[in-house]
Amino acid sequence: MVRISGPRARAMVHAIAGREPRPREATLAELRDGHGALIDRGIVILFAAPHSYTGEDVAELQAHGGPFVLRQLLARCVELGARLAEPGEFTRRAFLNGRLDLAQAESVADLIDASSVEAARSAARSLAGDFSRRVHALVDGLIRLRAHVEACIDFPEEEIDPADRASQRAQLAALRAELDELFAQARQGAVLRDGLTVVLMGRPNVGKSSLLNRLAGDDVAIVTPIAGTTRDHVRATLSLEGVPIHLIDTAGLREATDDIERIGIERTWSAAQRAGAALYVVDGESGEPEPHLDRLPSRIPIARVVNKIDLTGASPGRSRDGLHTVLHLSALTGAGVDGLREWLLEAAGWKPAGEGLFMARARHLAALRDASKHLQSAVSEWQAFELMAEELRLAQESLSALTGEFHADELLGAIFSTFCIGK
Repeated sequence: MVRISGPRARAMVHAIAGREPRPREATLAELRDGHGALIDRGIVILFAAPHSYTGEDVAELQAHGGPFVLRQLLARCVELGARLAEPGEFTRRAFLNGRLDLAQAESVADLIDASSVEAARSAARSLAGDFSRRVHALVDGLIRLRAHVEACIDFPEEEIDPADRASQRAQLAALRAELDELFAQARQGAVLRDGLTVVLMGRPNVGKSSLLNRLAGDDVAIVTPIAGTTRDHVRATLSLEGVPIHLIDTAGLREATDDIERIGIERTWSAAQRAGAALYVVDGESGEPEPHLDRLPSRIPIARVVNKIDLTGASPGRSRDGLHTVLHLSALTGAGVDGLREWLLEAAGWKPAGEGLFMARARHLAALRDASKHLQSAVSEWQAFELMAEELRLAQESLSALTGEFHADELLGAIFSTFCIGK
């Protein structure tokens, strides 16, 4: 398909297909080049502005799909004055023309990049406007509350009814509760989108590669009894409850025997610094001390995985050892691996939430945190109207940044439409 958007889309369709079809009606037409030679017989569909994806006139030329045919159609469009679209330009135009807000526009890319059914469904809900509607409801509530507070500032001679102050406090409490709920759902959506990167570490021959293969359900890593077989990262991604878990198998930790192995071990520690969680795998038979465990970053969840219980006779299960979770399992037989999967979901921050999640990005979470911080400050400044009003304004700006819109006139209109000020 070749898609054209802009004020000259209709004229280009007429030049290529010899006629202008009725809007939203699939029309079979002969698509011709500038010399009148037939390029292909295909379907032409016209979407008239503003009822199109971009809000402009949009035309779609559907050919039989051969690359040479589509190149000819593209060349003809350029010949007629079109230019090739930049990455994301159709969605950017949809945003600029008011067909999508910023959060919806971002969800288009999230829907395309979704790595699981659950992530795709969440992105589709964001695209449909579920997330934006929740944000808009919060903004509307803030505007109404700000209107009350601003009126108290502008007209100090008017006596404030205690019931009005109680109403303001109740409105603020309700807004904070709604924002907390929205943040919790957004965080779940961010987990679906970004997933968790997990590094597998430990001495050579403790079963890291076997565990990677067991979790991935495929032989993605080479497993041999020779120490140092894994010298560079081996990666695999699996989906747990729709959450993408990115696993990185690394070189065994020991004194390097050559430069290649030394580089591999250096990359192991580098991967640990970038990871979101770590599995430190030990051999259940060895009983050797693990000094490398203390070098792992304290900011990430860490599980000590005691492997090879099929040889020791230990039972699969989960326990605590100081700061770390201990998981007893067998990568060979699979015993205890379900407990590891549960721990990975916990480390990712996943909580079963059912339907209703929407996709969220890091900037969305940052904006929601910022808004929450300002609402908390508004509670602290309850007795100082000017400071409270400023915190409410900043909270509104943070939320409006999510959807890419903020209009100060909204507050002005709310004040004059809600209060009878004239004397």
